[in-house]
Amino acid sequence: MDELAPWTNFLTAEVGATATLTGLIIVAVSINLQRILEFPQLPGRAGEILIMLAGVLIGCGLGLIPGQSLRTFGIEVAGVGLLMTVPPVVIQGRQIAIMKTQPVTWWLWRHLTGLCAGVPVLIGGVLLVSGVTSGLYWFAAGVLATLAATVWNAWVLLVEILR
Repeated sequence: MDELAPWTNFLTAEVGATATLTGLIIVAVSINLQRILEFPQLPGRAGEILIMLAGVLIGCGLGLIPGQSLRTFGIEVAGVGLLMTVPPVVIQGRQIAIMKTQPVTWWLWRHLTGLCAGVPVLIGGVLLVSGVTSGLYWFAAGVLATLAATVWNAWVLLVEILR
């Protein structure tokens, strides 16, 4: 029996939503590229968003592969969680000097949205590898947090930078 079968609808919906949001971010960056480049912190922010979205797209897509065990999916999800967590932290680390010029709430929010997206996915993967099926719910929480963070960041890249 396919252990991920009960999650097929969720995974399918999230692949579609993530692909759509990825397109929105790419369009937002394309339309506002000149303006985004005027703010030294925004290119990195756009990169972080795309990394997180790619992680969700890959993770949900992998979950749709039939016949794999939860442990195998857990290994895949843990890898995706690392992808979603480490590069954004590195990008933010490289931009510490720039981010310190911004209000504390601005960079704190940026850190939290990144961590709230990637860390639950990573935890979910580790739990699944360990045989704990609640890892699927951690993965789902990370997916939904990523979509929420992406909508917020899309708003920044599309509207807020034009103010």
